[in-house]
Amino acid sequence: MVPPKLSIAPDSEMTSNEKREPGPEVSEMRPPASERTGPPLRPFPANIAALPSADRREKLRVLEALLFAASEPLDVQHLASHLAEGDDVNALLTELQGFYASRGINLVRVAGKWAFRTAEDLSFLLERHAREERKLSKAALETLAIIAYHQPVTRAEIEEIRGVQTSKGTLDVLLETGWVRPRGRRRAPGKPITYGTTETFLSHFNLDTVKDLPGLAELKGAGLLDANLPPDFKVPEPTDVAALMPDELPLEDDADAAQEELDLDLPEEEEGDMGETDRT
Repeated sequence: MVPPKLSIAPDSEMTSNEKREPGPEVSEMRPPASERTGPPLRPFPANIAALPSADRREKLRVLEALLFAASEPLDVQHLASHLAEGDDVNALLTELQGFYASRGINLVRVAGKWAFRTAEDLSFLLERHAREERKLSKAALETLAIIAYHQPVTRAEIEEIRGVQTSKGTLDVLLETGWVRPRGRRRAPGKPITYGTTETFLSHFNLDTVKDLPGLAELKGAGLLDANLPPDFKVPEPTDVAALMPDELPLEDDADAAQEELDLDLPEEEEGDMGETDRT
């Protein structure tokens, strides 16, 4: 059977309802944006952040790569040397810090420098005791605290605050750990050496500056101070000054300047960290 042929009726045979009225193109029917009516466009929800520009995103990637690969905290000057002149490195670091705030690693500032650190609430996952480390004695901890809060301070001033004679082994241990350093010499008879903390001390205790050390209320809350303290008891305000103070002189060029101070008038049997005697 041959299928019937289909034919198209001419326009004259179409009813008025079937005729297509000529009209403008679709693009001509759409009003311009300035003449459109209706509710305004809504802003993005709070949980949707605008993506940075390609150039800014590339700068963030550069900073991220440098900080991730670094074996120690990096300062702003070092990071800025890898970016274009005039870039706001601090603003970029703050943006990167916010991005990592809720992640497993955080971007933190320690000792005035920047580094990636494991999030505090996840640090227990990475605890690994490969060896038993030697703990500081009570005398060394007291001496370290006095230096941190009273720096710059001399050995005689440390002994006056503690009320006991400090053995040379105590300061030896703190110097070997890199937490304490000789700063200069006091403008006083004998020119005693003054001591202060180091960047290694700040990095180990996760502090930006020594001014971040806990105050009186925090020490009491942690149970580190006796509840029966004198009414006028105060915790000194730590000084964060790397340069020498007006009452300090620069150290001599010889490398044995600090050791000279430690070797003063102490018998050999008291070289250990616990070798201390009460002052009379």
